[in-house]
Order: sequence, then C-alpha cells, then structure tokens
Amino acid sequence: MTTIDLDGITLGIESFGDDDAPLVLLAGGTTMLSWPDALCEHLAAGGHRVVRYDLRDSGESTTTDPEAPAYTLRDLAADAAALADALGGGAAHLAGIGVGGMVAQVAVLDHPGAFSALTLVGTRAVAPGPPDDDLPDHDRATMRRLFARPMPDWADRAAVADFAAGGAEIRGDDPGTARTLAARIWDRTPGTTPPVQMANQLAMLFSRLDCTPRWRERLPEIEVPTLVVHGRRDRFFPVGNGEAIAREIPGARLLVLEEAAGAIPDMAVGEVAEAMLTLGQTTAGAARVRPPRTR
Repeated sequence: MTTIDLDGITLGIESFGDDDAPLVLLAGGTTMLSWPDALCEHLAAGGHRVVRYDLRDSGESTTTDPEAPAYTLRDLAADAAALADALGGGAAHLAGIGVGGMVAQVAVLDHPGAFSALTLVGTRAVAPGPPDDDLPDHDRATMRRLFARPMPDWADRAAVADFAAGGAEIRGDDPGTARTLAARIWDRTPGTTPPVQMANQLAMLFSRLDCTPRWRERLPEIEVPTLVVHGRRDRFFPVGNGEAIAREIPGARLLVLEEAAGAIPDMAVGEVAEAMLTLGQTTAGAARVRPPRTR
C-alpha cells in the first residue's frame, strides 16, 4: 500500500500484478478494502494490473471533515479519472462497489476517454436518499434493525469489529468476514473520532455529500462494455436497482449472485473475477496506450 498525490489530493492505493499490464481500477466503497483481496489476486493472475483505492475521507486518502465534505460526487469521479491518468498505460477498466459504484457511473459519464470498461457491484443509479418510484428502496425491517443498535465506542477496536459483525448479519452478509474486515479498516483509519470512523466503516459521509445533478437519465450515454453485479439477497440496495442499471446501459451484462447480499462473498470471487476478465478482453485490443506520467 502507498499513496499518490493528485493536484493537492492524496489517495491511498494498493497495487497487484504487473505494472505494465492493462489497468483495472477499483473504487472503494468507501475504503479500498471493500474489494476482497482474493478478487484482486484473481484479476492480477488474469493478466491485469489491479489498483484499489480509498475514496477521500477514508483509509490513507485525504481526510478533512467527513461531516461537512467540501467536495462533491463529481469531484470523486474526477479523482478516478485523474488516478487512471497518473497510473498510465491507457484507458482503465473502472469498477465501483456500493457508493463507489455511484462514483464509477459518474466518472465514466463525465470522463469517457479515461475508461475502457465499467463494472458496478451492489449499487444504484440515484444518489443516497429516497430512490425513484420505480426503484426498490432499502428493506424497511432491515433498516429499523440497523438503526436500533447503539453506536460502538469508536476508540475500541474490538467493539467496532463486533458492531460490524452484527450489522453484516442483519444485512445478510457473513459476520465473520465483516468482523475481520472492520478490524483491518479500523487499523487504517486516521483517528478514532466518530465522524472519521463512521466515514470509514459506514460510508456515512455520502449522506452529506452533494450528489447533484442527477445522472440516471444519462446512463444510455455509456458506450464502454459494462458488467453489473448484484446480490439477490441484498437488503440495502435490493437487486431491482442493479437490474435497472443493466437495462439502461446499452449492452450491459447483468450477473446476479443468488446467494450474496451486499458484499462479494468468498464463494463468488472466482465467478465475479471471470466475468470482469471476460469484459476486459473485449476492450484490451482497442485500449488507447499512453506513457505513464510521473508526479
């Protein structure tokens, strides 16, 4: 893991694979650890350079005030394009998970020349808040249970891990995996104040982020090959959200993981990696090659 500076913004990154291989850029949701290690390793073994990164106000990236972010969703999208450019090697296959999927959609729409393919995992095409009338909202019973829980002592690593495990069980994800992941995220979080910890653990800053203007109506403009991955059991962003994205992006492929909720489970890593590699093969020959940039 290291960091890279982009016009005054620092982004935490981790690379897998050959630096000269075609780039797959994984936008965190919000931290890079939202992308399983095994998936990164599968993609790298498939002949790609894989770089996962932390969004602002998480992990090793620039952290200021998650309760009052002085940037917008479009700024996060611009970060993705700038990072792809800085890493060099041509247009990148961009992937986003959860709220990172919102970043990825806007990035491909606003910066189409920077990306050769798009993968969206467990996300939707509208900003946080009430969805459009034709899209399923968060499962109400699940949200009641999640919000009924008291917040942990954010300075207590074990308490934060327990909190994450309990939330995963409610959402339908694996509690043991969530516990381990939360501890790793806690170790990388720059401080134990509640706003910073919540930004890393719960992506709460997105509830305060300016996500206007809408972008759903622009989805038909996306011309790169697109893969939409969604868990059938996702209670936070129900599967209808992924189905809508796949319908509205021309030629998009929908991969529904029947036994998954919001996270990519270990048993589905190989299937997701293979689908992403297949998508990437359709664009590898047409990728525009640029020399790496130094900063």
